[in-house]
Amino acid sequence: MAILFLTVMLVWFAGLIWFVAQVPSGGKTVLEKTDAIVVLTGGTGRLDTGLQLLEEGLAQQLFVSGVARNVDVSTLLRVAQRKPDELACCISVGYQADDTAGNARETAIWVGAKGFKSIRLVTASYHMPRSLVEFRRALPDLTILPHPVYPPQFKRDQWWLWPGTAALLSSEFNKYVLARLGVSGDGLLSWGKRP
Repeated sequence: MAILFLTVMLVWFAGLIWFVAQVPSGGKTVLEKTDAIVVLTGGTGRLDTGLQLLEEGLAQQLFVSGVARNVDVSTLLRVAQRKPDELACCISVGYQADDTAGNARETAIWVGAKGFKSIRLVTASYHMPRSLVEFRRALPDLTILPHPVYPPQFKRDQWWLWPGTAALLSSEFNKYVLARLGVSGDGLLSWGKRP
């Protein structure tokens, strides 16, 4: 029994190492235009990045998925310190998603209604691998351009020395495995936290 447990732990740890290598770590941002920008709520810098990309003209529309029901577009813009009259026309929000699979489903409905063929997906770097699994499942014919955000508190380099980052990556890896198996891991493993 101990050998089986040790084997499972070694396989899990090897998978975690592989997963961490898949997490974007910076590099060149592709500035190709897409039909829309999709921002997943839940982390530092995501909305600001999406708004900046919209202001730079990399898409004509911005969709923010997983917004709290009491927040509208003008509130988002005010919090982000942007002028509502300049951008409000180009932004839509979704209130239905409460996990990553829900973000993908909510976005699929919005993209389908708009007839879009491509999106730029904005989320945290550590969240990108799982987001791509869920979005490619929900939108198999859509071109998805990943645009990771790098939260300052996330320490990818030497992650094993940072307990918060190590715990986050372990949780994200477990959710990624479940997503690959077709099971939403958000509700099972997030302990009430947003993606």
